[in-house]
Amino acid sequence: MRDLFDADPGRFERFSLECGPIFLDYSKNRITEDTLRLLTELAESVDLADWMLRMRRGDHINVSENRAVLHTALRNRGNEPVLVDGQDVMPAVREVLQKMRRFSESVRQGEWLGFTGQRITDIVNIGIGGSDLGPMLVARALRPYGSVGIRTHFVSNVDGGHLSETLVKLDPATTLFVVTSKSFTTPETLLNATSARSWLVRRLGSEAAVARHFVAVSTNTQAVTAFGIDPAHMFEFWDWVGGRYSLWSAVGLTVAIQIGMDHFEAMLAGAHEMDQHFFSQPFERNIPVLLALLGIWYNTCFGAHTHAVIPYDQSLARLPAHLQQLDMESNGKRVTRDGFTLDFDTGPVIWGEAGVNCQHAFFQLLHQGTRLIPADFIVPMKTLYPLGNHHDILIANCLAQTQALMRGKSEQEARQELAAQGLSGEALAQLLPHKVFPGNQPSNTIMLDKMTPHALGSLIAMYEHKVFVQGVIWGLNSFDQWGVEYGKQLAQRIIPQLADEVDTHEHDASTRGLIARYRRLGHGR
Repeated sequence: MRDLFDADPGRFERFSLECGPIFLDYSKNRITEDTLRLLTELAESVDLADWMLRMRRGDHINVSENRAVLHTALRNRGNEPVLVDGQDVMPAVREVLQKMRRFSESVRQGEWLGFTGQRITDIVNIGIGGSDLGPMLVARALRPYGSVGIRTHFVSNVDGGHLSETLVKLDPATTLFVVTSKSFTTPETLLNATSARSWLVRRLGSEAAVARHFVAVSTNTQAVTAFGIDPAHMFEFWDWVGGRYSLWSAVGLTVAIQIGMDHFEAMLAGAHEMDQHFFSQPFERNIPVLLALLGIWYNTCFGAHTHAVIPYDQSLARLPAHLQQLDMESNGKRVTRDGFTLDFDTGPVIWGEAGVNCQHAFFQLLHQGTRLIPADFIVPMKTLYPLGNHHDILIANCLAQTQALMRGKSEQEARQELAAQGLSGEALAQLLPHKVFPGNQPSNTIMLDKMTPHALGSLIAMYEHKVFVQGVIWGLNSFDQWGVEYGKQLAQRIIPQLADEVDTHEHDASTRGLIARYRRLGHGR
């Protein structure tokens, strides 16, 4: 890549794109124009444009579950209908958004009061997977846009410590729980919700308190009502919305309460802008498509099995976790949508951390390790937290790292540097190999104008479309997740076997031994 830049002064201009608040520099990749031509031909060869059309018009492209895939309808800002099985879903989408607006404003303005007549100060989001990771990312990223009088908390883990450490800081009289489970049967979510319910009733002394301190995002009216939640305070979403794509629906209710519905809809508008770009631009000028093709270039062709996501913005610290689910749950598969076993590598391991702290952690491996690891560097040009020259230093570190990964440091450059420091002879020879950086490590730099709701919506939608494109090219169904279910099934069989009297001979020796050890050492108490 160093040679490519030296030979071509216009490389940056040719290999960069812009869509609204998103600017992508992909010039620091191991590509030429011929590479891109061949990669776009690959996309054309699998009828990517047709798959994009089929998704947009509501075809059942989630073939294993016979469902449409229409999270884009949730953020549709236009007037055109969106059809699922011949029915326009947009009136129902808009109705839920209006219901979210009315409810979120009533909480924010102090009109919704708890059981004892006090206004709500804390929202606890109880969910797991897409009902937790996406909303938590947005709540943290957009905290400066939030209401001063409302704090948000997220509980997902069935480890009692997660819920307990959250509740110990809260006053039940001013706490509202948002329980998110489409079926209202998700074991982890229901366990946490039931324990939170018991805490509330015990502290406030009445079952009647539940209706003023719990709302649900679900479709199971009967189960929600049995829990004690008024069905009027149940917010619907649909089976054509996958969990990891559900942030844009009522699953984002906690976020809407925190930042207000105007900001929430600005986030939808940002995502819609990226949708329009994705569905209208040719592949060679299409940001999500190009990111997807570059990912396939490294993963499938070079054997680069991991991809780092490095946001140089502390507010985006949870972005890698959200993208782990989005990407690895979507494309972490070994069979095609038609059921054929693949003989090449698909979805990469997604990982990362916020810069610049990670420079003092895993960057050693990026710079001088043995693996090829493509990376996305994400940074806002303007900060929401102006403090001296902090942001200039943050930007400088981000740009320096992408340059260092691309250029490296040759043996000759390292030798000259050491000589300038006064080293020579044996001392120089011994240190020289440790000072060489091979470089040629690819990266994308994704600049945001500023961390706004609109920009964040565009950023998340960009990654959603990237994952979809890669799934199409690999021949996968990116919208099911059967691999998540098997471990859950086994867990349900093991739970009763943790009691002494239950036989465990169905299990292998390791699992039997571990169950026996757990029984012997006190059942978790």
